[in-house]
Amino acid sequence: MKQTKNSRLFMAGFGVAALAVVAWEAMPKATPAPTASEDGVAGAAASFLSLLEGDALDRATYDLGDEERFNWAFTPVSRNGLPLKDMTLEQRTAAHAMLQATLSSQGYHKANAIIELERILGVIEGRPERRDPEDYYVVIFGTPTAGGPWAWRFEGHHLSLNFSSPSNELTITGPAFMGSNPATVPSGPKAGWRPLGREEDLARSLVQSLTSEQLEMAMIADEAPRDIITGNDREARLDGFEGIPASQLTDAQRSVLMAVIGEYVWNMDAAAAHAWMARIESEISPDDLYFAWAGSTEYGEGHYYRVHAASFLIEYDNTQGNANHVHSVWRDLENDFGGDALARHYETGHEHN
Repeated sequence: MKQTKNSRLFMAGFGVAALAVVAWEAMPKATPAPTASEDGVAGAAASFLSLLEGDALDRATYDLGDEERFNWAFTPVSRNGLPLKDMTLEQRTAAHAMLQATLSSQGYHKANAIIELERILGVIEGRPERRDPEDYYVVIFGTPTAGGPWAWRFEGHHLSLNFSSPSNELTITGPAFMGSNPATVPSGPKAGWRPLGREEDLARSLVQSLTSEQLEMAMIADEAPRDIITGNDREARLDGFEGIPASQLTDAQRSVLMAVIGEYVWNMDAAAAHAWMARIESEISPDDLYFAWAGSTEYGEGHYYRVHAASFLIEYDNTQGNANHVHSVWRDLENDFGGDALARHYETGHEHN
């Protein structure tokens, strides 16, 4: 289908996805990024630390070079750090201020929705003691300053958000994992709630728009894997690029693909999101950007997709719990955990914190 400025024809061609495309096209593209909010993030982290002392401070802080920085997980496992349940009201408020300073409004609301799902899941399972919405941990690595390297993590079940700041010129987000169980709340006051619904709907609308020839290229397996393939590996690696390159999509389909990417990127703060979208638009050739699908294309059935380029990877899986349990992740393939940017910072003569 040819891309058209006529909104009625566009929506007729793509249904629900058309609204996302129109919204995407209305977003600023390749415009100068907003001023980085690093001062605000570092200030929020410093304010949080100022409220801690003794054991709480010890639990919440690590050296920047500590291996704990790479010890990330999204399953309900034992964690290091200071959990919300062991914080005072003032400390919790400061922890949320850090999260708000680092994420967009969209990302912050998704993070809180995932935390709320723990309480709902406990009710659904009939064992609320096993699902604790206060079991989410803050860890700060190094000393938060606007001009120096440091990092921090907010993590618990189905949520692992890792932020690195090599300098005041660059704030990096990744890995950024978000999960949702249930993906669609089946009953109760929140029945029908889908905190990560757009991640699913946008990608499905894209795969359902493909011609038979395009679908043959995009489909990498008849059955979806049981989880995201890269798991919680320290370094995300795949054997190669699979699926259909963006160059084989129509203009309208590429717009939907960019809307899928945007749904992940715009979880970041404005400066980071603008920088990523400008980079994707200007530096990544459509020949080098791939969309892959596995499993069913029908709603309610197990499915998996990925968006993959040399510089980033998105994975999404919804197979567990009768296809009502989402795992999704954004990986910066060059700068997860600060990566190359942090290494370059050290190479310029800055000492390890």
